[in-house]
Amino acid sequence: RQEAAEYYRGHRVPQRMEEALNALFPQRPADLYGELANYFSKFSKAPVICQVVGRKVLDGVGQPTLEVEIYCTVKNYEKRICSTVMSSHSQIPENALPETTEADEKERNYSVSTAVEWVNESLNVMLRDLKPTDQCKVDKMLGEYFTKKVEEKKEIQKQEEEEEEATLALTSCTPSATALPGKKKAAKPGKKVSVAERTIPPAEPVESVLCGSLAIGGTSLAIAKAGATISRIPLYLHIALLKCDQDSPKEFTLPLPMVTLLNYEKISPAKLKLVKEVVLIPPVQLSLKQGIERVLDIQKEMMRLLEPPDKMPSPELADSKKGRAHNRGKKAPPRALKRVSHLGCLITGCDNLEQPLLLMQTACNNIGLELGTDMYLAINCAAHELMDYVKGKYEILTGMFKSPDEMVDMYVELINKFPFIIALIDPLRKEDRQQWNNICCALGSKCYLIAEDAATYISKLKIDQNINIPTCSGVVLKYINQTTVSDLIELTGLLDGQRHITILGSPDGESSDDSLVDLAVGLGARFIKLGGLSRGERVTKYNRLLAIEEELAKNRTLRKANLEFIAFAEEPQPEKQLSDALPPPKQDSLP
Repeated sequence: RQEAAEYYRGHRVPQRMEEALNALFPQRPADLYGELANYFSKFSKAPVICQVVGRKVLDGVGQPTLEVEIYCTVKNYEKRICSTVMSSHSQIPENALPETTEADEKERNYSVSTAVEWVNESLNVMLRDLKPTDQCKVDKMLGEYFTKKVEEKKEIQKQEEEEEEATLALTSCTPSATALPGKKKAAKPGKKVSVAERTIPPAEPVESVLCGSLAIGGTSLAIAKAGATISRIPLYLHIALLKCDQDSPKEFTLPLPMVTLLNYEKISPAKLKLVKEVVLIPPVQLSLKQGIERVLDIQKEMMRLLEPPDKMPSPELADSKKGRAHNRGKKAPPRALKRVSHLGCLITGCDNLEQPLLLMQTACNNIGLELGTDMYLAINCAAHELMDYVKGKYEILTGMFKSPDEMVDMYVELINKFPFIIALIDPLRKEDRQQWNNICCALGSKCYLIAEDAATYISKLKIDQNINIPTCSGVVLKYINQTTVSDLIELTGLLDGQRHITILGSPDGESSDDSLVDLAVGLGARFIKLGGLSRGERVTKYNRLLAIEEELAKNRTLRKANLEFIAFAEEPQPEKQLSDALPPPKQDSLP
């Protein structure tokens, strides 16, 4: 008894028990023991990580990806806190050869299996007993672990190269090796190709992705979600506190949604290759909810316009169907989307550059909207997929080629003719840096020039403090591979300091995890690019964005967005407001 009394006194149990009883008696709570539990929970130890679990799951397009679960010791019990599913990202273009796609799928499978192994073995042991709220410490350890894995990979590659050189040295001693120089002479036709390629900067090599790197990004994001859950705050607020060094922001600005409406296949029989996506951007005057509703109205009208003439019901049949639906007291079911891409948008094709823009104008005019006032457009050009390295030109239409300088002139003419386009995404390859500079000087005060695939990966952007990207208005960042939450926080701070706008973008292989939205809000991204308003894994994120808007409005911490364009000139110029930079669309300028 004496030992027990000393034990409890040493932990101040009698004193705190008396304090609790004195504090709760005047309140006389309905659930007395519940209130006692809440009171004493303040004195319990902070939760610590006890287990990190990785498993292979499927993403929104049926590709394997990584799920990471976090378990913590909470009040002496092991408790599952949260999980996150990483989005998969492929560097293979849609017009790749079947064997290339097959090889990519095999590599992805192996990479996910390696990531699961990393999480369940090394990372599980390494992160045990750490606090999930200590994001910086966790990310530092994850970064060191990844660096170690990279060095191990380099060492293996070095050994393989040495073995290969030794094998070549042995074969060079045989008489058959004398025939090798003769083969080089037979490659004369290739000389023309190499001369043509010198006219443009060659493509930079694709950054290699270490197998298993998903484990780093997945674990970092899962830890961030666990930290928010333990702290009983939303993830976006937890991220904002990490970015602001624990200073709670008084207001939040929601990122403007870039909603993909049309996806133009580059392997379709249609001639147009330049446009990959037509994206809608609601005006800042609307709430997010109003903007999404307006986008849905445009999508319905676009579906009607894209319906083949032979499948459109006659007016008499339509009237009879409406009558039957009315008589039954039920609404007619909505028309199903016939062809929807993995991006959650309508798939179509066009034969010239103006056709999709005129189609958008028609859809908006039919429902009483005006492009440039009630809705804006962005065009994802994906120019890096169009370069013909034999000719040294971009193939913008089937059989029509333009040099990088001609591309700049074409974009200037396009924006002047259709001023409701306020953003061009990847209008050029990242290697055409001079042309990026030219287009920014020509159009920077009228629209955003955004680098998505033209931007360097986050790992390289962090290394180069000068932001190793072409001259541009902003960058689309994607949370993939070995990216950590701390990396994103650091990089967005660098971009903010250099007057670049930040766009958080979803990768091709999306999952139903909606953490990307909280990251975008917490980091203060200007835009969020989530794809279209179809497919569950896409719509889930729009629903999360709507929920955050409602929560911020209720707490009176929602600040309206204020779009500004940047004038790229030798002399610094004041930033232009959206209303000043965009003249109203001229009807007489359209063909």
